[in-house]
Amino acid sequence: MARRAVFPFTAIVGQEHMKRALILNAVSPRIGGVLIRGERGTAKSTASRGLAALLPDIEVVAGSRFNDDPARPDEWSEETRDKYGSGASPDAEMRQTPFIDLPVSATEDRVVGTLDIEKAIKTGEKHFDPGVLASANRGLLYVDEVNLLDDHVVDLLLDSAAMGVNIIEREGISFTHPAKFILVGTMNPEEGDLRPQLLDRFAFSVNMSGLADSRQRVQIMERRINFETDPEGFNAMWKNSEKQLSDQIAAARKIVAKVKYTRRDLMSIAALTSSMNVDGHRGDLVILRGAQAHAAFQGRDYITDEDIIVAAELALPHRVKGRVFQDTAVTADNLQERLEDAQAEMGDGDSIEPMDDDTKTDDVKKKH
Repeated sequence: MARRAVFPFTAIVGQEHMKRALILNAVSPRIGGVLIRGERGTAKSTASRGLAALLPDIEVVAGSRFNDDPARPDEWSEETRDKYGSGASPDAEMRQTPFIDLPVSATEDRVVGTLDIEKAIKTGEKHFDPGVLASANRGLLYVDEVNLLDDHVVDLLLDSAAMGVNIIEREGISFTHPAKFILVGTMNPEEGDLRPQLLDRFAFSVNMSGLADSRQRVQIMERRINFETDPEGFNAMWKNSEKQLSDQIAAARKIVAKVKYTRRDLMSIAALTSSMNVDGHRGDLVILRGAQAHAAFQGRDYITDEDIIVAAELALPHRVKGRVFQDTAVTADNLQERLEDAQAEMGDGDSIEPMDDDTKTDDVKKKH
């Protein structure tokens, strides 16, 4: 099935922070999603749909309602495990990377799915009606006006995004299926904000506004008009740049789990967040994962200070005490200065032995 025409991601003018946050989450969905705050008409939904269109088709177990990956039987849904538990190799089929748009009126059952308790009691068989999380597995889940969703529903989304699995339990009966997705929440701050507890659980945040440069605004009008007049022709013009970015994301995905970091890198991240009075430790982990994703996107298997700063610029705006979403609170220059000060205080005695997410140690010296 051919994809419907989607405005090309690489044709979006400006908004570099938003595009970077989305790309890094595409490289490593483990980062934990991105919250995009901004006024209407700043390409929030356009960018999200464009990113999903960039992602390659996925191979799934034929007929799976959960987009189960035939190469990862350890992550299959209960339904697929029950069907192929004997060790038989399932047939596979290709599907487009899912893009799921969650309505603001969504209820808990609509999100997580429902178990037919009566049927289970009478027949002893589980009957599960999948929800949004099942459809979004291995894709992108887009939530517009996330601040208007019920807090409990937002919690459910963030839990699944963090764990990569959806567990439904009713009356002593449970059902489990994978729920790995790129979570993108958008909101207009004029319509109310999220509670601080929920803000912190979004890995990245981006604060957006309309572009002030008149030439960029003209570019936006020209490109939008050209797209609406001839979608196929416009997409053909951007085909090469779209493929280049798509290939770069795919290559980064293959190496991101092997990107190495040193104890000194960890100390740098910890000192940076501590100097900015960041509560908790989620921000530290997000910066590390974001730095790994950025390094992988650049084609490297080790992180640098630049990667740490890029990730921190996206991970800290909503975590800095008393200055939530203030552009002056978290800038690249400010972070660079703080990082250099922190490293000067650390001295040269900290370990530079490389680690990665699998081995944690390695005998090969990291090269800077």
